[in-house]
Amino acid sequence: MRTLLAISRAIDFVNVKLGKAVAWLLVLAIAVSTINAIIRKLFNQSSNAWLELQWYLFGAVFLFCAAWTLIANEHIRIDIINNSFSRRVRLWIDMVGHMFALIPFCVVMIWTSIPFFLTSYRLGERSFSAGGLPQWPAKLLIPIAFTILLVQAFSEIIKRAAIMQGAIPDPYDGPQVHAAEAEAERLLQAIEKKS
Repeated sequence: MRTLLAISRAIDFVNVKLGKAVAWLLVLAIAVSTINAIIRKLFNQSSNAWLELQWYLFGAVFLFCAAWTLIANEHIRIDIINNSFSRRVRLWIDMVGHMFALIPFCVVMIWTSIPFFLTSYRLGERSFSAGGLPQWPAKLLIPIAFTILLVQAFSEIIKRAAIMQGAIPDPYDGPQVHAAEAEAERLLQAIEKKS
């Protein structure tokens, strides 16, 4: 288990660094949007390439920060239901969800997006908009990002297994988790009172 945990820590380290670095692309997207708006207002000129660049940057952030979101345990779930289960049941739900939903989804996305990208690259596909950007770089982001997310899913499975075996403390059992659980419990009680 020690070797697997070392691999998991390395995966987490890389994906946190990547997520934090890629998140800065939002600042660049804001700058591009601002400059484009100023040029359009002052000089009555614009380009579809600027608009598409904003989309590419946002898409990169959305795709490449998914693994970081998973590490931080901030992915979408229904907390009010999830928090009604014991910690052990929640860990099992995470394990089963990662193994039978997240991993297959990532594999399908990688499998289908590689030909999607390759066709676009071979054709030199460009935007349909006048002055738009090539589309293959944006399509390349998809298989890369889902490969990163797939690797992170394995890291999460390793950590959940280690937590259940008592090999590591539960990193998701901290003050903010307890605050979220308390809020979920308060909401459950409010719902029960209304019923």
